[in-house]
Amino acid sequence: MLKKIKAFLFRNSSAGQTVAKNTFWLSVSNFGGRLIRAIVVIYAARVLGTSEWGVFSYAISLAGFMSLFMDPGINAILTRNTAKASDGERRTVFITAAGVKLILIIIGALLIIGIAPFFSTLPGAKALLPIVAFILACDTLRDFFAALLRGQEKMEWDAYIQVVMNIAILIFGFVFIAISPTAHALAVGYAIGTFVGVTTAAAVVRRYFLQAKSFFSWKLVGPMLQSAWPFAVTGALGLLLTNTDILIVSWMKTASDVGIYSAAIRIIQVLYLVPTIIQFGTLPLFSRLANRDNEKFRLALERVVTLIFMASIPLALGGAIFGTQIMSFVFGVSYASGGLAFKILMITMLVDFPAAVISNAIFAYDHQRSLIVSSAIGGFLNVVLDVLLIPRFGITGSAVGTLIAQSASNWYLWHRMNDINPFSIRRRIVKMIAAGGIMAAAAVLLYATGTNLILSVALGAIIYFLSLKLLRESILGEIKGILIRSDA
Repeated sequence: MLKKIKAFLFRNSSAGQTVAKNTFWLSVSNFGGRLIRAIVVIYAARVLGTSEWGVFSYAISLAGFMSLFMDPGINAILTRNTAKASDGERRTVFITAAGVKLILIIIGALLIIGIAPFFSTLPGAKALLPIVAFILACDTLRDFFAALLRGQEKMEWDAYIQVVMNIAILIFGFVFIAISPTAHALAVGYAIGTFVGVTTAAAVVRRYFLQAKSFFSWKLVGPMLQSAWPFAVTGALGLLLTNTDILIVSWMKTASDVGIYSAAIRIIQVLYLVPTIIQFGTLPLFSRLANRDNEKFRLALERVVTLIFMASIPLALGGAIFGTQIMSFVFGVSYASGGLAFKILMITMLVDFPAAVISNAIFAYDHQRSLIVSSAIGGFLNVVLDVLLIPRFGITGSAVGTLIAQSASNWYLWHRMNDINPFSIRRRIVKMIAAGGIMAAAAVLLYATGTNLILSVALGAIIYFLSLKLLRESILGEIKGILIRSDA
């Protein structure tokens, strides 16, 4: 049994098993790491209160706008090229990308420290910006090192790095909040934790730094930046879709509103790790198949998108039913007023989850300019809807705007992917929709009878997967087949 487990977790024996192995380790690194970090996040949100927590979240969001230069697509390019390269070529790509990356991080940090304070609207946020700049610089560099590991499909090392970093954030976060329950203390704890993460990552990939000068190639810098610029534009427009909500809420509402809305987004961001994990896990496979075996690519894409829907349907429906209870349970009753906004944000998973994988597929075909159009649609529509809806409906209006903007943006992605390599999942998800309906009906009944939240969520998940099994949904058999073949 031990040999079988090791074979599954540490070897790449087939395309399906490799994706499953990568997904497992990415789940450990992202969910496991974030769950550790969530302990200090929830504690901080409760201890600091909605206003002080809002100041911290606002500083992170404001700095996020200024951190665009830190990663204009270099990480994705490193992962894609590493998957195809020999060891020598991989070293050249990594060292060249690392040189470009360091310059971009310095530019981004200087922008956060020098320019972001002029846009700050909440008292106390300006003092946090230098610390937040350090946090984002460490996070960006750590993720760059992880991109190399993902390209080699060594996600187990990424998991190790993430867990170490988040344990450090947990420890130092608690220590500094215990000393001083303020946003500044939380930021300092975060900064130390992220520094531990980047130093751990550097230690893991240290052999690639040997004889760095001999592997740096000026010839690659131009093509690398040329491939990256669509990501820079996409990233800028994507920020309009993600960080705009909190900033516009801060301009039109109070720090307390910012704190409540950012708390809801925290939960959403953790759940958004599901498509992100699968996105990272499948990029090497998609990169190898694109334009080489389009039929296998299509089949792989259909299976992955189907798997994504299997996860997004119960999460979206369950969140829409239990949203207010979840907000109160996680952050306390003072955050319950964000329940309706949270419910609406949970529904975005039906469009956002599959779009993450489809974006991956489009990138594998080197059609990243299509991602610019998609981001432009979502980003600008989100800003317009925020300005129109937030004054009247508050954070609920912001959530509605996000749902509409993401739906429009992701519709375009589906359309473009079908132009590149036509695919269809209609027949595959019919049974999932039916199982979701059964689960939703049971969830409404549990909610109406006042059943405990944790018990309701557990029963809902059991009912959903039992319904899939009774309906003989094939994706469950495919997953089981991957696991069995990996034992061979």
